[in-house]
Amino acid sequence: MQEIRPDNRSAMFEAIIDSSEDAIISKDLSSRITSWNQSAERMFGYTEQEMVGQLIHVLIPEDRKREEDDIIASLKQGRRVEHFETVRITKYGKELQVSLTISPIKDSNGTIVGASKIARDITRQKQTEQRLQIINDVGRSISAELNVDNILQLVTDATTRLSGAAFGAFFYNKLDAQGKTYMLYALSGAPREAFEKFGMPRNTAIFNPTFEGAAIIRSDDITQHPDYGKNAPHHGMPKGHLPVVSYLAVPVTSQSGVVLGGLFFGHPQTAIFTAEHENLVAAIAGQAAIALDNAKLYAEINALNNKKDQFIGFASHELRTPLTTIKGYLDIAETISSMPPKTIFSRIKKQVARLEGIVGDLLDISKIQAGKLDLEFQKTSLLNLIKESVDAVQWDDHILKIEQPPEDLVVNVDRHKMTQVLVNLLTNAIKYSAPHTTITIQALVIGDQVQISVADQGPGIPAEHLSNIFNQYYRVASTAGKTKGMGLGLYICREIIEAHSGNIWAESEIGKGSVFYLQVPVENRK
Repeated sequence: MQEIRPDNRSAMFEAIIDSSEDAIISKDLSSRITSWNQSAERMFGYTEQEMVGQLIHVLIPEDRKREEDDIIASLKQGRRVEHFETVRITKYGKELQVSLTISPIKDSNGTIVGASKIARDITRQKQTEQRLQIINDVGRSISAELNVDNILQLVTDATTRLSGAAFGAFFYNKLDAQGKTYMLYALSGAPREAFEKFGMPRNTAIFNPTFEGAAIIRSDDITQHPDYGKNAPHHGMPKGHLPVVSYLAVPVTSQSGVVLGGLFFGHPQTAIFTAEHENLVAAIAGQAAIALDNAKLYAEINALNNKKDQFIGFASHELRTPLTTIKGYLDIAETISSMPPKTIFSRIKKQVARLEGIVGDLLDISKIQAGKLDLEFQKTSLLNLIKESVDAVQWDDHILKIEQPPEDLVVNVDRHKMTQVLVNLLTNAIKYSAPHTTITIQALVIGDQVQISVADQGPGIPAEHLSNIFNQYYRVASTAGKTKGMGLGLYICREIIEAHSGNIWAESEIGKGSVFYLQVPVENRK
Protein backbone atom coordinates (compact mmCIF):
# COMPACT_ATOMS: atom_id res chain seq x y z
CA MET A 1 0.00 0.00 0.00
CA GLN A 2 1.33 3.40 -0.93
CA GLU A 3 2.00 5.67 2.01
CA ILE A 4 0.42 9.11 1.81
CA ARG A 5 2.74 11.66 3.38
CA PRO A 6 1.50 14.96 4.83
CA ASP A 7 2.63 17.01 1.85
CA ASN A 8 0.95 14.52 -0.52
CA ARG A 9 -2.21 14.61 1.60
CA SER A 10 -2.31 18.39 1.35
CA ALA A 11 -1.83 18.32 -2.41
CA MET A 12 -4.52 15.68 -2.81
CA PHE A 13 -6.90 17.70 -0.65
CA GLU A 14 -6.30 20.79 -2.77
CA ALA A 15 -6.86 18.74 -5.96
CA ILE A 16 -10.19 17.46 -4.62
CA ILE A 17 -11.29 20.99 -3.77
CA ASP A 18 -10.33 22.33 -7.19
CA SER A 19 -12.05 19.49 -9.03
CA SER A 20 -15.31 19.89 -7.11
CA GLU A 21 -18.36 20.97 -9.11
CA ASP A 22 -19.34 23.19 -6.20
CA ALA A 23 -17.74 26.48 -5.28
CA ILE A 24 -15.67 26.00 -2.11
CA ILE A 25 -14.70 29.19 -0.31
CA SER A 26 -13.17 29.86 3.08
CA LYS A 27 -13.34 33.09 5.05
CA ASP A 28 -12.45 34.46 8.41
CA LEU A 29 -14.90 35.77 11.01
CA SER A 30 -14.69 39.25 9.53
CA SER A 31 -16.15 37.76 6.27
CA ARG A 32 -12.85 38.23 4.41
CA ILE A 33 -12.16 35.53 1.82
CA THR A 34 -9.11 33.35 2.49
CA SER A 35 -9.44 30.72 -0.26
CA TRP A 36 -11.27 30.40 -3.59
CA ASN A 37 -11.38 27.23 -5.71
CA GLN A 38 -11.67 26.89 -9.51
CA SER A 39 -15.40 26.12 -9.39
CA ALA A 40 -15.95 29.38 -7.52
CA GLU A 41 -14.18 31.13 -10.38
CA ARG A 42 -16.38 29.35 -12.96
CA MET A 43 -19.55 30.07 -10.99
CA PHE A 44 -19.01 33.70 -10.05
CA GLY A 45 -16.56 34.87 -12.72
CA TYR A 46 -13.91 36.22 -10.30
CA THR A 47 -10.39 34.79 -10.22
CA GLU A 48 -8.72 33.66 -7.02
CA GLN A 49 -6.38 36.66 -7.19
CA GLU A 50 -9.37 39.02 -7.44
CA MET A 51 -11.23 37.54 -4.47
CA VAL A 52 -8.77 36.41 -1.81
CA GLY A 53 -8.59 39.21 0.76
CA GLN A 54 -11.94 40.68 -0.39
CA LEU A 55 -15.07 40.74 1.75
CA ILE A 56 -17.66 38.10 0.83
CA HIS A 57 -20.22 40.92 0.62
CA VAL A 58 -19.22 41.57 -3.00
CA LEU A 59 -21.26 38.47 -3.93
CA ILE A 60 -24.33 39.37 -1.87
CA PRO A 61 -27.24 41.49 -3.25
CA GLU A 62 -27.89 44.73 -1.39
CA ASP A 63 -31.20 43.54 0.02
CA ARG A 64 -29.59 40.38 1.43
CA LYS A 65 -26.52 41.87 3.23
CA ARG A 66 -28.03 41.05 6.60
CA GLU A 67 -27.80 37.34 5.80
CA GLU A 68 -24.01 37.42 6.28
CA ASP A 69 -24.36 38.88 9.78
CA ASP A 70 -26.75 36.06 10.73
CA ILE A 71 -24.41 33.44 9.23
CA ILE A 72 -21.37 34.79 11.16
CA ALA A 73 -23.46 34.85 14.38
CA SER A 74 -24.37 31.17 13.89
CA LEU A 75 -20.76 30.24 13.16
CA LYS A 76 -19.45 31.97 16.31
CA GLN A 77 -21.84 29.78 18.29
CA GLY A 78 -20.41 26.70 16.60
CA ARG A 79 -23.57 26.01 14.54
CA ARG A 80 -23.36 24.63 11.01
CA VAL A 81 -25.59 26.21 8.37
CA GLU A 82 -26.94 23.58 5.96
CA HIS A 83 -28.70 23.93 2.57
CA PHE A 84 -29.44 27.61 2.98
CA GLU A 85 -31.07 28.73 -0.30
CA THR A 86 -30.44 32.30 -1.32
CA VAL A 87 -29.31 34.57 -4.17
CA ARG A 88 -25.79 35.64 -5.04
CA ILE A 89 -24.39 37.93 -7.80
CA THR A 90 -21.71 37.10 -10.35
CA LYS A 91 -18.97 39.44 -11.54
CA TYR A 92 -21.17 40.30 -14.52
CA GLY A 93 -24.26 41.20 -12.47
CA LYS A 94 -26.17 37.98 -13.10
CA GLU A 95 -28.16 36.64 -10.17
CA LEU A 96 -27.67 32.99 -9.23
CA GLN A 97 -29.90 30.84 -7.06
CA VAL A 98 -27.51 29.02 -4.70
CA SER A 99 -27.65 26.51 -1.87
CA LEU A 100 -25.08 27.21 0.84
CA THR A 101 -23.60 24.82 3.39
CA ILE A 102 -21.34 26.66 5.86
CA SER A 103 -19.21 24.95 8.51
CA PRO A 104 -17.09 26.59 11.25
CA ILE A 105 -13.28 26.25 10.99
CA LYS A 106 -11.39 25.76 14.27
CA ASP A 107 -7.72 26.18 15.10
CA SER A 108 -5.62 23.66 17.04
CA ASN A 109 -7.07 24.97 20.29
CA GLY A 110 -10.64 24.45 19.14
CA THR A 111 -11.29 28.13 18.69
CA ILE A 112 -13.54 29.08 15.78
CA VAL A 113 -11.49 31.24 13.44
CA GLY A 114 -13.44 31.16 10.21
CA ALA A 115 -15.77 29.20 7.97
CA SER A 116 -15.75 26.86 5.01
CA LYS A 117 -18.55 27.60 2.55
CA ILE A 118 -19.81 25.25 -0.17
CA ALA A 119 -22.02 26.98 -2.75
CA ARG A 120 -24.05 24.93 -5.22
CA ASP A 121 -25.66 26.65 -8.22
CA ILE A 122 -29.34 25.64 -8.15
CA THR A 123 -30.50 28.30 -10.61
CA ARG A 124 -31.55 25.78 -13.26
CA GLN A 125 -33.20 23.57 -10.66
CA LYS A 126 -35.16 26.53 -9.28
CA GLN A 127 -36.16 27.66 -12.76
CA THR A 128 -37.42 24.15 -13.49
CA GLU A 129 -39.32 24.07 -10.22
CA GLN A 130 -40.82 27.47 -10.91
CA ARG A 131 -41.81 26.47 -14.43
CA LEU A 132 -43.36 23.23 -13.22
CA GLN A 133 -45.20 25.22 -10.58
CA ILE A 134 -46.48 27.61 -13.22
CA ILE A 135 -47.58 24.68 -15.40
CA ASN A 136 -49.37 23.10 -12.44
CA ASP A 137 -50.94 26.40 -11.39
CA VAL A 138 -52.08 27.14 -14.94
CA GLY A 139 -53.38 23.59 -15.28
CA ARG A 140 -55.43 23.92 -12.11
CA SER A 141 -56.68 27.37 -13.08
CA ILE A 142 -57.79 26.54 -16.60
CA SER A 143 -59.22 23.13 -15.67
CA ALA A 144 -61.56 24.93 -13.27
CA GLU A 145 -62.44 27.60 -15.85
CA LEU A 146 -65.32 27.19 -18.30
CA ASN A 147 -65.21 30.62 -19.94
CA VAL A 148 -63.29 30.58 -23.23
CA ASP A 149 -62.10 34.21 -22.97
CA ASN A 150 -60.71 33.60 -19.48
CA ILE A 151 -58.93 30.41 -20.58
CA LEU A 152 -57.32 32.21 -23.52
CA GLN A 153 -56.02 35.00 -21.30
CA LEU A 154 -54.73 32.69 -18.55
CA VAL A 155 -52.85 30.55 -21.05
CA THR A 156 -51.45 33.53 -22.97
CA ASP A 157 -50.15 35.26 -19.84
CA ALA A 158 -48.57 32.09 -18.46
CA THR A 159 -46.87 30.98 -21.68
CA THR A 160 -45.59 34.47 -22.46
CA ARG A 161 -43.98 34.58 -19.01
CA LEU A 162 -42.60 31.04 -19.28
CA SER A 163 -41.09 31.53 -22.72
CA GLY A 164 -39.45 34.84 -21.84
CA ALA A 165 -41.27 36.46 -24.77
CA ALA A 166 -41.68 40.22 -24.92
CA PHE A 167 -45.24 39.69 -26.15
CA GLY A 168 -47.52 36.77 -26.89
CA ALA A 169 -50.90 36.10 -28.47
CA PHE A 170 -53.40 33.23 -28.58
CA PHE A 171 -55.47 33.14 -31.76
CA TYR A 172 -58.47 30.85 -31.31
CA ASN A 173 -60.61 29.54 -34.17
CA LYS A 174 -64.32 29.73 -33.45
CA LEU A 175 -67.51 29.11 -35.43
CA ASP A 176 -70.36 31.60 -35.33
CA ALA A 177 -74.06 30.77 -35.57
CA GLN A 178 -73.80 30.55 -39.38
CA GLY A 179 -70.86 28.14 -39.23
CA LYS A 180 -68.32 30.74 -40.33
CA THR A 181 -64.84 30.72 -38.78
CA TYR A 182 -63.55 33.77 -36.98
CA MET A 183 -60.88 34.40 -34.38
CA LEU A 184 -60.89 35.33 -30.77
CA TYR A 185 -57.54 36.40 -29.43
CA ALA A 186 -55.84 37.16 -26.16
CA LEU A 187 -52.71 39.25 -25.80
CA SER A 188 -49.95 39.51 -23.23
CA GLY A 189 -47.20 42.13 -23.09
CA ALA A 190 -48.73 44.27 -25.85
CA PRO A 191 -51.76 46.55 -26.25
CA ARG A 192 -54.68 45.34 -28.34
CA GLU A 193 -54.18 48.24 -30.73
CA ALA A 194 -50.85 46.69 -31.76
CA PHE A 195 -52.76 43.91 -33.54
CA GLU A 196 -56.07 45.45 -34.53
CA LYS A 197 -54.72 47.70 -37.29
CA PHE A 198 -52.83 44.84 -38.97
CA GLY A 199 -55.62 42.27 -39.07
CA MET A 200 -55.57 38.63 -38.03
CA PRO A 201 -52.76 36.25 -39.03
CA ARG A 202 -53.56 34.61 -42.36
CA ASN A 203 -52.81 31.12 -43.59
CA THR A 204 -49.52 32.19 -45.20
CA ALA A 205 -46.40 30.05 -45.59
CA ILE A 206 -45.08 31.19 -42.20
CA PHE A 207 -48.35 30.80 -40.30
CA ASN A 208 -49.59 27.69 -42.13
CA PRO A 209 -47.80 25.03 -39.99
CA THR A 210 -49.40 26.48 -36.85
CA PHE A 211 -52.95 26.82 -38.18
CA GLU A 212 -52.71 23.38 -39.80
CA GLY A 213 -51.37 21.89 -36.56
CA ALA A 214 -48.39 20.50 -38.46
CA ALA A 215 -45.48 21.57 -36.25
CA ILE A 216 -44.01 23.97 -33.73
CA ILE A 217 -42.10 26.75 -35.48
CA ARG A 218 -39.11 28.39 -33.75
CA SER A 219 -36.85 30.95 -35.40
CA ASP A 220 -33.88 32.84 -33.98
CA ASP A 221 -34.57 35.57 -36.56
CA ILE A 222 -37.87 35.37 -38.43
CA THR A 223 -36.84 38.22 -40.72
CA GLN A 224 -34.37 35.79 -42.30
CA HIS A 225 -37.07 33.22 -43.07
CA PRO A 226 -37.26 32.59 -46.86
CA ASP A 227 -41.01 33.28 -46.89
CA TYR A 228 -40.82 36.40 -44.74
CA GLY A 229 -42.17 39.61 -46.28
CA LYS A 230 -43.68 38.00 -49.38
CA ASN A 231 -47.37 38.41 -48.56
CA ALA A 232 -49.35 41.46 -49.67
CA PRO A 233 -50.25 44.00 -48.48
CA HIS A 234 -47.34 43.89 -46.00
CA HIS A 235 -43.93 43.20 -47.52
CA GLY A 236 -41.78 42.87 -44.45
CA MET A 237 -42.60 44.29 -41.04
CA PRO A 238 -45.53 46.75 -41.31
CA LYS A 239 -44.82 50.21 -39.97
CA GLY A 240 -45.77 50.39 -36.30
CA HIS A 241 -45.95 46.61 -35.89
CA LEU A 242 -44.49 44.96 -32.81
CA PRO A 243 -40.76 44.28 -33.47
CA VAL A 244 -40.67 40.50 -33.87
CA VAL A 245 -37.24 38.98 -34.43
CA SER A 246 -37.20 35.85 -32.26
CA TYR A 247 -40.35 33.91 -33.13
CA LEU A 248 -42.11 30.91 -31.60
CA ALA A 249 -45.47 29.46 -32.69
CA VAL A 250 -47.17 26.44 -31.09
CA PRO A 251 -50.43 24.94 -32.44
CA VAL A 252 -53.20 24.13 -29.96
CA THR A 253 -54.89 20.89 -31.03
CA SER A 254 -57.83 19.13 -29.41
CA GLN A 255 -57.78 15.46 -28.46
CA SER A 256 -59.87 14.74 -31.56
CA GLY A 257 -57.18 16.29 -33.76
CA VAL A 258 -59.01 19.55 -34.51
CA VAL A 259 -56.72 22.60 -34.55
CA LEU A 260 -58.25 25.06 -32.09
CA GLY A 261 -55.77 27.84 -32.78
CA GLY A 262 -52.19 28.80 -32.08
CA LEU A 263 -49.94 30.46 -29.54
CA PHE A 264 -47.54 33.02 -31.03
CA PHE A 265 -44.61 34.68 -29.28
CA GLY A 266 -42.18 37.39 -30.29
CA HIS A 267 -39.11 39.21 -28.98
CA PRO A 268 -37.12 42.07 -30.53
CA GLN A 269 -33.80 40.30 -29.84
CA THR A 270 -32.42 37.26 -31.66
CA ALA A 271 -32.23 33.67 -30.38
CA ILE A 272 -34.43 34.13 -27.30
CA PHE A 273 -36.46 30.92 -27.55
CA THR A 274 -35.03 27.46 -26.91
CA ALA A 275 -36.13 23.84 -27.26
CA GLU A 276 -36.99 23.93 -23.57
CA HIS A 277 -39.39 26.81 -24.22
CA GLU A 278 -41.02 24.75 -26.96
CA ASN A 279 -41.61 21.87 -24.54
CA LEU A 280 -42.96 24.11 -21.80
CA VAL A 281 -45.40 25.92 -24.09
CA ALA A 282 -46.45 22.66 -25.74
CA ALA A 283 -47.26 21.21 -22.31
CA ILE A 284 -49.54 24.11 -21.48
CA ALA A 285 -51.01 24.07 -25.00
CA GLY A 286 -52.09 20.48 -24.35
CA GLN A 287 -53.79 21.51 -21.12
CA ALA A 288 -55.38 24.48 -22.87
CA ALA A 289 -56.84 22.22 -25.57
CA ILE A 290 -58.53 20.05 -22.93
CA ALA A 291 -59.86 23.12 -21.10
CA LEU A 292 -61.21 24.63 -24.34
CA ASP A 293 -62.90 21.34 -25.25
CA ASN A 294 -64.49 21.30 -21.79
CA ALA A 295 -65.61 24.92 -22.16
CA LYS A 296 -67.13 24.12 -25.55
CA LEU A 297 -68.95 21.12 -24.13
CA TYR A 298 -70.20 23.23 -21.22
CA ALA A 299 -71.48 25.89 -23.63
CA GLU A 300 -73.24 23.24 -25.70
CA ILE A 301 -74.88 21.78 -22.58
CA ASN A 302 -76.03 25.25 -21.55
CA ALA A 303 -77.37 25.88 -25.05
CA LEU A 304 -79.28 22.60 -24.93
CA ASN A 305 -80.67 23.45 -21.50
CA ASN A 306 -81.71 26.88 -22.75
CA LYS A 307 -83.39 25.30 -25.76
CA LYS A 308 -85.12 22.81 -23.50
CA ASP A 309 -86.42 25.59 -21.25
CA GLN A 310 -87.42 27.61 -24.30
CA PHE A 311 -89.18 24.59 -25.77
CA ILE A 312 -91.12 23.92 -22.58
CA GLY A 313 -92.21 27.56 -22.45
CA PHE A 314 -93.24 27.71 -26.10
CA ALA A 315 -94.90 24.28 -26.10
CA SER A 316 -96.85 24.98 -22.92
CA HIS A 317 -98.16 28.25 -24.34
CA GLU A 318 -98.91 26.96 -27.83
CA LEU A 319 -100.61 23.78 -26.67
CA ARG A 320 -102.62 25.54 -23.96
CA THR A 321 -104.15 28.08 -26.35
CA PRO A 322 -106.05 25.68 -28.68
CA LEU A 323 -106.93 23.38 -25.78
CA THR A 324 -108.44 26.31 -23.88
CA THR A 325 -110.40 27.33 -26.98
CA ILE A 326 -111.71 23.78 -27.50
CA LYS A 327 -112.71 23.56 -23.84
CA GLY A 328 -114.56 26.86 -24.18
CA TYR A 329 -116.53 25.68 -27.20
CA LEU A 330 -117.37 22.39 -25.45
CA ASP A 331 -118.64 24.34 -22.42
CA ILE A 332 -120.87 26.36 -24.76
CA ALA A 333 -122.10 23.17 -26.42
CA GLU A 334 -123.10 21.73 -23.03
CA THR A 335 -125.39 24.70 -22.35
CA ILE A 336 -127.29 24.23 -25.62
CA SER A 337 -130.15 21.74 -25.25
CA SER A 338 -130.34 20.84 -28.92
CA MET A 339 -127.48 19.70 -31.20
CA PRO A 340 -124.70 22.39 -31.20
CA PRO A 341 -124.57 24.52 -34.31
CA LYS A 342 -122.10 23.58 -37.07
CA THR A 343 -120.04 26.70 -36.40
CA ILE A 344 -118.93 25.28 -33.06
CA PHE A 345 -117.84 22.03 -34.68
CA SER A 346 -115.92 23.86 -37.38
CA ARG A 347 -114.12 26.00 -34.84
CA ILE A 348 -113.24 22.99 -32.70
CA LYS A 349 -112.01 21.23 -35.83
CA LYS A 350 -109.82 24.24 -36.65
CA GLN A 351 -108.21 24.16 -33.19
CA VAL A 352 -107.68 20.40 -33.45
CA ALA A 353 -105.93 20.97 -36.79
CA ARG A 354 -103.77 23.56 -35.08
CA LEU A 355 -102.86 21.02 -32.37
CA GLU A 356 -102.05 18.48 -35.07
CA GLY A 357 -99.72 21.00 -36.69
CA ILE A 358 -97.90 21.68 -33.41
CA VAL A 359 -97.52 17.98 -32.66
CA GLY A 360 -96.31 17.42 -36.22
CA ASP A 361 -93.65 20.11 -35.83
CA LEU A 362 -92.50 18.60 -32.55
CA LEU A 363 -92.23 15.15 -34.14
CA ASP A 364 -90.19 16.63 -37.00
CA ILE A 365 -87.87 18.35 -34.52
CA SER A 366 -87.44 15.06 -32.66
CA LYS A 367 -86.53 13.25 -35.89
CA ILE A 368 -84.13 16.01 -36.98
CA GLN A 369 -82.28 16.03 -33.68
CA ALA A 370 -82.09 12.23 -33.67
CA GLY A 371 -80.74 12.26 -37.24
CA LYS A 372 -83.75 10.28 -38.44
CA LEU A 373 -85.32 12.69 -40.90
CA ASP A 374 -85.64 9.99 -43.56
CA LEU A 375 -86.69 11.19 -47.01
CA GLU A 376 -88.51 9.14 -49.65
CA PHE A 377 -87.30 10.47 -52.98
CA GLN A 378 -89.58 10.05 -55.97
CA LYS A 379 -89.88 11.61 -59.41
CA THR A 380 -92.51 14.34 -59.09
CA SER A 381 -94.12 16.89 -61.40
CA LEU A 382 -92.94 20.38 -60.43
CA LEU A 383 -96.25 21.95 -61.51
CA ASN A 384 -98.28 19.42 -59.51
CA LEU A 385 -96.08 20.01 -56.49
CA ILE A 386 -96.79 23.74 -56.64
CA LYS A 387 -100.54 23.18 -57.27
CA GLU A 388 -100.87 20.82 -54.28
CA SER A 389 -99.08 23.32 -52.04
CA VAL A 390 -101.27 26.23 -53.20
CA ASP A 391 -104.47 24.18 -52.77
CA ALA A 392 -103.49 23.30 -49.17
CA VAL A 393 -103.45 26.95 -48.10
CA GLN A 394 -106.46 29.14 -47.24
CA TRP A 395 -106.01 32.34 -49.18
CA ASP A 396 -108.88 34.31 -47.63
CA ASP A 397 -108.74 37.77 -49.22
CA HIS A 398 -105.14 37.76 -50.50
CA ILE A 399 -104.22 37.84 -54.17
CA LEU A 400 -102.19 34.88 -55.46
CA LYS A 401 -99.88 35.16 -58.45
CA ILE A 402 -98.17 32.05 -59.83
CA GLU A 403 -95.21 32.21 -62.22
CA GLN A 404 -93.90 28.87 -63.45
CA PRO A 405 -92.13 27.35 -66.47
CA PRO A 406 -94.35 26.86 -69.55
CA GLU A 407 -93.29 23.24 -69.69
CA ASP A 408 -93.47 20.88 -66.77
CA LEU A 409 -90.32 19.53 -65.15
CA VAL A 410 -89.81 16.28 -63.29
CA VAL A 411 -87.92 16.68 -60.02
CA ASN A 412 -86.60 14.00 -57.69
CA VAL A 413 -87.73 14.98 -54.17
CA ASP A 414 -89.63 13.81 -51.13
CA ARG A 415 -93.04 15.02 -52.30
CA HIS A 416 -94.66 15.20 -48.87
CA LYS A 417 -91.75 17.09 -47.26
CA MET A 418 -91.38 19.55 -50.14
CA THR A 419 -95.11 20.29 -49.98
CA GLN A 420 -94.70 20.87 -46.24
CA VAL A 421 -91.96 23.44 -46.93
CA LEU A 422 -93.97 25.32 -49.58
CA VAL A 423 -97.13 25.34 -47.46
CA ASN A 424 -95.14 26.77 -44.56
CA LEU A 425 -93.67 29.57 -46.73
CA LEU A 426 -97.06 30.39 -48.26
CA THR A 427 -98.78 30.35 -44.84
CA ASN A 428 -96.15 32.72 -43.43
CA ALA A 429 -96.61 35.06 -46.40
CA ILE A 430 -100.35 35.23 -45.67
CA LYS A 431 -99.80 35.58 -41.94
CA TYR A 432 -97.48 38.58 -42.26
CA SER A 433 -99.23 40.34 -45.17
CA ALA A 434 -102.14 42.76 -45.08
CA PRO A 435 -105.41 41.73 -46.80
CA HIS A 436 -105.73 42.38 -50.55
CA THR A 437 -101.93 42.34 -51.05
CA THR A 438 -100.30 40.09 -53.62
CA ILE A 439 -98.32 36.96 -52.83
CA THR A 440 -96.22 35.61 -55.69
CA ILE A 441 -94.94 32.07 -56.02
CA GLN A 442 -92.38 31.64 -58.79
CA ALA A 443 -90.61 28.54 -60.09
CA LEU A 444 -87.74 28.51 -62.55
CA VAL A 445 -84.75 26.41 -63.56
CA ILE A 446 -81.23 27.72 -62.96
CA GLY A 447 -78.66 25.33 -64.39
CA ASP A 448 -79.15 21.99 -62.67
CA GLN A 449 -81.17 23.61 -59.85
CA VAL A 450 -84.87 24.27 -59.41
CA GLN A 451 -85.52 27.57 -57.65
CA ILE A 452 -88.86 28.31 -56.03
CA SER A 453 -89.55 31.67 -54.38
CA VAL A 454 -92.45 33.04 -52.33
CA ALA A 455 -92.72 36.84 -52.24
CA ASP A 456 -95.08 38.93 -50.10
CA GLN A 457 -95.81 42.62 -49.66
CA GLY A 458 -95.62 42.56 -45.88
CA PRO A 459 -93.68 44.85 -43.53
CA GLY A 460 -90.34 43.20 -44.26
CA ILE A 461 -87.73 41.70 -41.95
CA PRO A 462 -84.98 43.83 -40.37
CA ALA A 463 -81.52 42.93 -41.70
CA GLU A 464 -80.22 41.94 -38.26
CA HIS A 465 -82.84 39.19 -38.07
CA LEU A 466 -82.41 37.63 -41.51
CA SER A 467 -79.53 35.37 -40.48
CA ASN A 468 -81.47 34.04 -37.47
CA ILE A 469 -84.99 33.39 -38.75
CA PHE A 470 -84.12 29.80 -39.67
CA ASN A 471 -83.01 29.00 -36.10
CA GLN A 472 -85.16 27.06 -33.64
CA TYR A 473 -87.78 29.10 -31.72
CA TYR A 474 -86.65 32.32 -33.37
CA ARG A 475 -89.29 34.93 -34.10
CA VAL A 476 -88.71 38.55 -35.06
CA ALA A 477 -89.17 40.61 -31.90
CA SER A 478 -91.53 43.13 -33.48
CA THR A 479 -93.99 40.41 -34.49
CA ALA A 480 -93.45 37.77 -31.79
CA GLY A 481 -96.46 38.91 -29.81
CA LYS A 482 -98.75 39.37 -32.82
CA THR A 483 -98.53 35.98 -34.52
CA LYS A 484 -99.09 32.39 -33.45
CA GLY A 485 -96.48 29.70 -33.62
CA MET A 486 -93.44 28.27 -31.86
CA GLY A 487 -90.85 29.56 -34.29
CA LEU A 488 -90.09 26.06 -35.56
CA GLY A 489 -91.48 26.21 -39.10
CA LEU A 490 -88.55 27.86 -40.86
CA TYR A 491 -86.05 25.75 -38.92
CA ILE A 492 -87.81 22.59 -40.12
CA CYS A 493 -87.90 23.99 -43.67
CA ARG A 494 -84.15 24.55 -43.61
CA GLU A 495 -83.47 21.03 -42.36
CA ILE A 496 -85.70 19.50 -45.04
CA ILE A 497 -84.13 21.55 -47.86
CA GLU A 498 -80.59 20.84 -46.68
CA ALA A 499 -81.49 17.12 -46.53
CA HIS A 500 -82.30 17.53 -50.24
CA SER A 501 -78.73 18.92 -50.74
CA GLY A 502 -80.33 22.32 -51.32
CA ASN A 503 -80.31 25.84 -49.89
CA ILE A 504 -82.95 28.14 -48.45
CA TRP A 505 -82.60 31.84 -47.67
CA ALA A 506 -84.55 35.07 -47.39
CA GLU A 507 -84.16 38.59 -48.76
CA SER A 508 -86.13 41.49 -47.39
CA GLU A 509 -86.41 45.25 -47.26
CA ILE A 510 -88.35 47.11 -44.59
CA GLY A 511 -91.67 48.34 -45.98
CA LYS A 512 -91.28 46.40 -49.24
CA GLY A 513 -91.95 42.82 -48.18
CA SER A 514 -89.89 39.64 -48.12
CA VAL A 515 -88.88 36.93 -50.58
CA PHE A 516 -88.04 33.39 -49.47
CA TYR A 517 -85.98 31.31 -51.89
CA LEU A 518 -85.22 27.62 -52.02
CA GLN A 519 -83.06 25.70 -54.44
CA VAL A 520 -82.77 21.94 -54.84
CA PRO A 521 -81.01 19.87 -57.50
CA VAL A 522 -83.20 18.61 -60.33
CA GLU A 523 -81.72 15.15 -59.87
CA ASN A 524 -81.27 14.39 -56.17
CA ARG A 525 -80.68 10.85 -55.00
CA LYS A 526 -79.36 9.65 -51.65
